[in-house]
Amino acid sequence: MEEEHSHDHPTEFQYVKIAVILGVVTAAEVAVVYVTAWEEYLRAILSVMMVVKFFMVAAYFMHLKFDSSVFRRFFILGIILAFAVFGIVLWTFTAANRLSGAA
Repeated sequence: MEEEHSHDHPTEFQYVKIAVILGVVTAAEVAVVYVTAWEEYLRAILSVMMVVKFFMVAAYFMHLKFDSSVFRRFFILGIILAFAVFGIVLWTFTAANRLSGAA
């Protein structure tokens, strides 16, 4: 006997609300780039916004909020690995700039 899934999937209106939130966050990302006073914190601010958008898309549009927690763990592992690779590449270029400037 098959079990019936009783997940409360988002309604069409909730999808529209999520899309509007994602659009607002994207507009904020673009606006933050032009604020010169926040230039020192730009990477951190954009990274937080990126993670928020990533989790919203994964949770709602990819239905991970309603699936097994194994899938959520894979996505969390993916974002951690992406940040690790980003950090290593950023560190590599920063170190290369320091070394070339010191010579």
